[in-house]
Amino acid sequence: MRISSHIQQIQTPPITEVKSWIAGRQFPTDRPLIDLCQAIPDYPPPSALIEAIKEGLAEPLTFKYSPDEGLFEVRQAVCAWYQRRYLGAPTAEEICLTIGASQAFWLAICCLCQPGDEVIIQLPAYFDHPMGLQALGIKPVFAPFNPATAGLPDLAALKTLLTPKTRAILLVTPSNPTGAVIPPQLIEQLFALAQQTGIALILDETYNAFIEETPHQLFRRTDWNDHFVQIASFGKTFALTGLRCGALVASREFIAQALKIQDSMCVCQPRPAQQALAYGCRQLDSWVADNAEMMRRRHDLFRQGFLEAKTDFEMVASGSFFAWVRHPWPLLSGRQAARMLADQANLICLPGEAFGPGLEPYLRLAFGNIGEAQIPQAIERFCQKFDLRQ
Repeated sequence: MRISSHIQQIQTPPITEVKSWIAGRQFPTDRPLIDLCQAIPDYPPPSALIEAIKEGLAEPLTFKYSPDEGLFEVRQAVCAWYQRRYLGAPTAEEICLTIGASQAFWLAICCLCQPGDEVIIQLPAYFDHPMGLQALGIKPVFAPFNPATAGLPDLAALKTLLTPKTRAILLVTPSNPTGAVIPPQLIEQLFALAQQTGIALILDETYNAFIEETPHQLFRRTDWNDHFVQIASFGKTFALTGLRCGALVASREFIAQALKIQDSMCVCQPRPAQQALAYGCRQLDSWVADNAEMMRRRHDLFRQGFLEAKTDFEMVASGSFFAWVRHPWPLLSGRQAARMLADQANLICLPGEAFGPGLEPYLRLAFGNIGEAQIPQAIERFCQKFDLRQ
């Protein structure tokens, strides 16, 4: 049996690979494993949300399909959340609830692109995006990473990458892996570029609840849905990553086309996920704000301690859930450097090259799994001496 060449060229899922390095290992109590690998909240959803899900399980409709795009009342609750967060919102008809942000990404790309088309991606790129494009036979065109600007997109550089095959510019804000936030005025300029060239601006805003300011003003525009597509996730927002609460936000016409794929892919987001999403959007604003502040505090403590420790590692960018650091070993790839940290420091993180070509000097650190009490010990691991001969 022959496997598609598109699939064979794709990298192994990076988190799966890194966690395989420590499979079966036992870590001493005085030097436990420190997980800076996966960017998910280490705290559970509030007990009231869990109880709401339990109550929903007694309802027979919970075990039946919902409409493909999701229950209308749930999408209305999501719209109200957008209005509070963005001071502007899509309508319920401009939302399709999905199995996480990953499925929203696939819906968006399948609607926009055919094999052989191109999508411009800013480096460092969230690894699932080029992996998905490659699986579909779509060419990722990488905008170069500029450490001096923390990898924020450069409008002039993006323009040089446009070709007749370009169908979209795909960006992540806050960035995964750097944590950098694209300023609202730059997002307006990127939207104008999409309008001028007839392509789509796709923003993956998975971590939008973990920044203080309003992410952008596009939803206040009457023409936002002409050339803007948003990939949304509420898994991090409400600590529901296992329930896969995502959404595709776009024009009514776009959503109508996306539903053709939705129906053949998964039919609908499961009802328990929709129940949890609706509860979160209606009840958890203050809970989300408290956790966002906690994550900012973790980031600030880690960044301050890391810089004061004067390690051989250089913090190039940081924010939200992440820090993007340059490792001190020019002869090692990011994968080799990350493996050495796992083997010798009992600390796991992701190699830079997982996020795109030419990024071997870097590592991604994620703060979702590390509490404040662990931060000094984590920083100390970067200060130890490493044996490069192993």
